[in-house]
Amino acid sequence: MAVTVPEDVLQDDLALFVARVTATANKQAFASGVDALNSVITIRQMSSEDRAAWRVDYGDQDVLGWRGGGLSVDVAADGETVKRVLRGQ
Repeated sequence: MAVTVPEDVLQDDLALFVARVTATANKQAFASGVDALNSVITIRQMSSEDRAAWRVDYGDQDVLGWRGGGLSVDVAADGETVKRVLRGQ
C-alpha cells in the first residue's frame, strides 16, 4: 500500500521511529500467520534494563467476542530487532 507522507511527518523523528518499529513487528506478525491489516494493533513503549523497547500487540477486530489468540511482538530499542514473540492462548 503506497502512501504519500507529508513533509512535517518526515521531520518527526518519533513518528518515523514508530513506523520502523511497526514495520519490524508487522513482518514478524506476517511470518506468524497474523493478518495485520485486519487486526486491532496497539503499540506501547516499555523500559528494559537499560533502554526502551516496544511491544506491538495484534488482536481480533471483534473485541467483544474475542477470546485469546492475540500476538505480541517485542521490538528492541533499535527498532529493527525482534526480541520476543508471545502468542495468546
